[in-house]
Amino acid sequence: MGSLKRGGVAVLALAVTACARPDLAPPEAGLPLPADWAETDPARASVDLGQYWTLLGDPLLTELVEAALANNLDLAQSAARLEQARAQLAGARAGFLPQISASGQGSQDIGANASGDPFVSLGADASWEADLFGRIGGNVAASQADLAAAGYSLADLQRLIAGQVALATISARATATQLAIARDTLGYQDENLQIARWRVQAGLVSSLDAEQARGQRAQTAATIPQLERNLAATANSISTLIGEPPGRVLRRLEAAAAIPQPPALAGFEAPAEVLRRRPDVRAAEASLIASSARVDVARAQLMPLVRLGGSIGTSSLGFDDLFNVITGNLLGSVSQLIFDGGRTRAQIDSAEAAAQGALAGWRLSILGALEDVETAAVDLRKADEGVVIFVEALEAAENSALLARSLYQAGLTDFRNLLTSENQLLSARNALASAQADRASAFVRLTQALGGGWAPADYPLPISPLPIRDGTPR
Repeated sequence: MGSLKRGGVAVLALAVTACARPDLAPPEAGLPLPADWAETDPARASVDLGQYWTLLGDPLLTELVEAALANNLDLAQSAARLEQARAQLAGARAGFLPQISASGQGSQDIGANASGDPFVSLGADASWEADLFGRIGGNVAASQADLAAAGYSLADLQRLIAGQVALATISARATATQLAIARDTLGYQDENLQIARWRVQAGLVSSLDAEQARGQRAQTAATIPQLERNLAATANSISTLIGEPPGRVLRRLEAAAAIPQPPALAGFEAPAEVLRRRPDVRAAEASLIASSARVDVARAQLMPLVRLGGSIGTSSLGFDDLFNVITGNLLGSVSQLIFDGGRTRAQIDSAEAAAQGALAGWRLSILGALEDVETAAVDLRKADEGVVIFVEALEAAENSALLARSLYQAGLTDFRNLLTSENQLLSARNALASAQADRASAFVRLTQALGGGWAPADYPLPISPLPIRDGTPR
């Protein structure tokens, strides 16, 4: 078991070169980041977690996850927001370029004294803002970071959707397995009831045995409708996640199949590397950069605004002499805010408060990511231990039930012992199925916590968010 290396504690700093302002927050805003995990072995995992669902060995689960990634409507909405952020970035970059507009006018006098030629005029106006104090550049930086945040948000939603489908499919597999167990057990209990009735008819036992057998069978039969409802509800939720109406998925899941068995995952990357793979952390970083850039934009309103402009035009009676005389002018202007009743100062304060909130959100995302990994690592390890214990319990229950049935058929024990053994066997089979599902689910949650479920190459983004190298800022 890995231990927390106190000597290797690193510090996450909040500053980003040319992106975050140094006075955004006090120095203690940095976070201590452990060099290693407290609940994992030091060995590093060699498996690729980008498509971890393929490691579970369940073709249907893989099919459903990939269908969700292709057709999920929440992902479609997030992809549209990414395109919207891309368009907004293009609009912000246009602020560096001059704005040019053209105009034209034509008129014709009517009446006895009207001229025969129409009056025609053409003109063009141009204006350009000199970005001396970073107002336009700040808007571009903020839009660039917004685009990155939208891309990482899409990636994080992909990570979550893949996990939801995988977990739901594992749950459905467990329910289908328990449904098959209940139906199989019902067959044995039918035999027990028939044997008890024969023994009552033969005068070997009282009717108590038959009534106990009938009650046991009824209790097992009562669990089947509930399991069928649970299976249908889970299958229908998967159908929604993969973007199709209910029905087909339920039919695919009704056939009992083995509960997915995850591969061994002894260790994984250090905390700093995992944080680089977590799209939610990267999205929080990008949001912090955007908020910091907007502080610069708000402060730039206090600085002078320099504009250059000009116009060119021509006019004449008729088209023949339209371009004989062309006139134009160039304009330069400087404006400086003197008084606005505190409106600009309030906007600056608002932007700084938003940046402080984004900083807190970034720190929270880091702590949440570390918590997810540590908790999921413990869950997976304990789930592995639970499966081993329940396998042993099932083996003992099977031997006990087989022995009790043989003794009861030979008349060497009463029905109560057989009833107890059969109930223990049913509980042990269901418990093992639940333990196996818990182990597979713990694997999914751990791989999700490690950032698995999205491919960074699929989301080329225009900036690198807050950089971390070996636990320290670049």
